[in-house]
Amino acid sequence: MEKIVEQGLLYDFYGELLTKHQQEIYESVVYENLSLGEIAEREGVSRQAVHDIVKRCDKTLLGYEEKLKLVARFASIKEKISQINCLSEQYENGKLTDPASYGSKIRELSARIMREL
Repeated sequence: MEKIVEQGLLYDFYGELLTKHQQEIYESVVYENLSLGEIAEREGVSRQAVHDIVKRCDKTLLGYEEKLKLVARFASIKEKISQINCLSEQYENGKLTDPASYGSKIRELSARIMREL
């Protein structure tokens, strides 16, 4: 996964667990795409301080994900829903080779989703 996308997802799930100051700086990097220098100037701190905060936030957010696995679970469930949608389209378009298996495939995917929840 591209780093900025990963940072955004991790922040979406765990960002509220950071301090307000960390949130402001991390949002500036991830969502506003500001440079460390621009953030440092705006916040009245050194570029190194901003760099350290971003690295600390990355480490903290990854730590939360390692323990809670919310992003991984979200991605897995999203993939299963995509598979269900694909099966539905195939069924509606008459493109399933074995239409009778449609229901069992859907039930299998939905059961896997329920286990993950």
